[in-house]
Amino acid sequence: MAVDESFVGRCYPPVRSYEVGREKIRDFAQAIGDPNPVYTDPEAARALGHPDVIAPPTFVFSITFRAAGIVLEDPKLGLDYSRVVHRSQKFTYSRPVRVGDVLEVTSTIESVKSLRGNELLEIRGDVYDTAGELVVTTLCALVARRDEES
Repeated sequence: MAVDESFVGRCYPPVRSYEVGREKIRDFAQAIGDPNPVYTDPEAARALGHPDVIAPPTFVFSITFRAAGIVLEDPKLGLDYSRVVHRSQKFTYSRPVRVGDVLEVTSTIESVKSLRGNELLEIRGDVYDTAGELVVTTLCALVARRDEES
């Protein structure tokens, strides 16, 4: 079954909010092997003009991908998730993610295309803080591989 192209532009409501904590940022920075002190040391972050530690740029992936799960699990979309591979990820920041941020993500289907029997799907995640300020926009590109038997 092909992904329904009429879903382009469909916006899904936010999932539960996510509170950014210092330990979560520290754990993430350690997991990716980034020793930049701005992710772990409040004084280093303040020296660069931030109120507290900030998160590495890819930190929001887990938040936005969780929110994209609503899209991926929509049975009407027609996506066979067992055949999906992650193609690419882009981040466009308005400001860094900071300790204490409470973030919500709204997911929107940006595009659906067929190419050589594969389905290409792009999902935009708009990440907002509690004041309604846009913090970051992500673009997640997925490929649903074609069924080799068809």
